[in-house]
Amino acid sequence: MAGVTTQAPTPTPDGTAPDATPPTWARYVAIGDSFTEGLWDPYPSDDGSPAPAGTESTAKQRGWADRLADTLSVRRTAAGAPALEFANLAIRGRLLRHILDEQVDVALSMQPDLVSLVGGGNDILRPQADIDVLSARLEEGVAKIRATGADVLLGTGFKAGAGLSWTRGRVGQYNANIWTVARKHGAYVLDLWGLDPLFDLRMWSDDRIHLTPEGHRRVADAGLVGLGLEPDDAAYDIALDPLPAQAFVARARANAQWARTHVVPWVQRRIRHTSSGDGRAPKWAEPTAWPPAGDAR
Repeated sequence: MAGVTTQAPTPTPDGTAPDATPPTWARYVAIGDSFTEGLWDPYPSDDGSPAPAGTESTAKQRGWADRLADTLSVRRTAAGAPALEFANLAIRGRLLRHILDEQVDVALSMQPDLVSLVGGGNDILRPQADIDVLSARLEEGVAKIRATGADVLLGTGFKAGAGLSWTRGRVGQYNANIWTVARKHGAYVLDLWGLDPLFDLRMWSDDRIHLTPEGHRRVADAGLVGLGLEPDDAAYDIALDPLPAQAFVARARANAQWARTHVVPWVQRRIRHTSSGDGRAPKWAEPTAWPPAGDAR
């Protein structure tokens, strides 16, 4: 928190072993879009069983940021420190300007000492996206957060395949700028581009834009490594065994079904200038000792 002295672990961009020192951040606030909200990773049912299929839009979502908070808090308490306080202000469908204009000041009012800022993916999907403008706005947000003394965790874009492979050039340019911004301002980076298991459709939900629970789990581990800490699972970045090649006809049918179910509604929202996040409030709007009392999530 502002005014609280912390000694954050040293990032390891050169691939050296992560720091095993327990994390010292006391208050973590996550901001962003559906990726950080955790879409398609609903919290388990009250009895601990997995949430029923199809609850990705109605149930409270978990996601990599909540999972990261879980580990940071467990490691803090194991070291004898109070539990981490955590808030997640991310809302699905938000463009980068919305994240910066609507969420940064709210996050800073909570006096965090760690903020994750991951956004820009929704912008890159739009034909008129200007990567240099996006990058400049991102840098303004990072500078504003760092000026308070808080640490920042950025996230690169994914190495997309299949129907989204056309975004690779844009994402690569944006990622290069993210690493530059991080170096200039002393931010940490969650390297999603280099996370090989994510280049596998089994890590992606039916809409092929949001991760499955397993994908979010691996991203949370990548977040720990990005912060210079040891992952919970040392094999988090090991690619899955390849599946047999899918027949052309089956692949074409699956792609057509995906387009009807997910692409068409997305295009319709663009035409209507609406967002999947319209009217939604943050799921964890106030810093909360993590996990919540009684784990009431």
